[in-house]
Amino acid sequence: MRITTIIFYILAGLLLFSSCAKLQYMAMQGIGQISLLTRARSNQKVLQDPNIPVEHKGKIKKIMTYKKYFNKYWDKGNSDIYSKTTFLEGEAVTYLVVASKYYEVRAHQESFWFIGKFPYLGFFHLDSAKEYAQNMQKNDYITWIRPVYAYSTLGNFSDPILSSFFTYDDYNLCELVFHELFHTIFFIKNNVALNENLANYFASKMTMDYFHLSKLERIKKENEVRNHGKIRLAMVELIQELNNLLKKDKILTKPKAKTILQTFLNDRFFPTLEALCTSLEIKKKSCFPLDRKWNNASLAAFLTYQNKSAQIKKLHLQVGLDLKGFYKYINDQYQSYLDKGLEEDFSTFLFSPLTVQKESRLVK
Repeated sequence: MRITTIIFYILAGLLLFSSCAKLQYMAMQGIGQISLLTRARSNQKVLQDPNIPVEHKGKIKKIMTYKKYFNKYWDKGNSDIYSKTTFLEGEAVTYLVVASKYYEVRAHQESFWFIGKFPYLGFFHLDSAKEYAQNMQKNDYITWIRPVYAYSTLGNFSDPILSSFFTYDDYNLCELVFHELFHTIFFIKNNVALNENLANYFASKMTMDYFHLSKLERIKKENEVRNHGKIRLAMVELIQELNNLLKKDKILTKPKAKTILQTFLNDRFFPTLEALCTSLEIKKKSCFPLDRKWNNASLAAFLTYQNKSAQIKKLHLQVGLDLKGFYKYINDQYQSYLDKGLEEDFSTFLFSPLTVQKESRLVK
């Protein structure tokens, strides 16, 4: 899963409009972001440093190559993004906290008027993430914390390469870089789910093209992607089923909600997904939903990053365009959406049958 955490800078004029808690959060994030930038060293110096492991230098060179390919593919000029490298003290760069009420599976939205709403908060220090999670728990929220190994500031700052990138193999590293760079060319305010799903989709397609997979290799990779898509779609449907169960009870206590969740996981969620993985010839140890502990918050986080993937794939097939054409189509639709000043969510507009049918006729 690729998670984009937006790091907020402190601007005096903006702080006047923020609550004390949010002001403190922005200050803390600003300090963390400044630290990342000031500790960054130019790639040229890092590559010349005899104390840097050869493997790390190799990863940096690959990232520079991936970036060059991305810019050429989308006809974008060069930028300072990934021109420097920051070596982290730990494996993760930030820690993500997602919160959901016990009576539903829906991520709590944190709103920042100047940049939008986000279904999570990211923290540079684990202790800060735990403190925020504990405060949310006191207000009857279920929380989930996970380490983050990459993020994007959407091109607002010169994001450095992070040493956390080096844990990825070449293929997944390439997909990671394409994912994060995609956020710099396309981002919709207040629509994290669509942003993340689009970045996942375009990065996956671009990575297959970049590695010039043979016909057999491409079939194998596409089969893996298709199977994982089936698993993710099944999970989305199961989570929606769980939400319906929770909403049925008009007087739902926290203990009862916990029981409903655990019963659902044991009797419906895990058995269904294990059977699906078996039918897809995926070994139990490789069936990713089975080796995780799920609660309302982690399930809500999954929905945020996966619930649009099937729609995007279907839309791409319906409009009948190549990847660059599909990107232009989405951009054009977004501009049309803005011009019309619609109140509905852009996702609703983008996936509207009428919108797709109109474009399909134009293509023909």
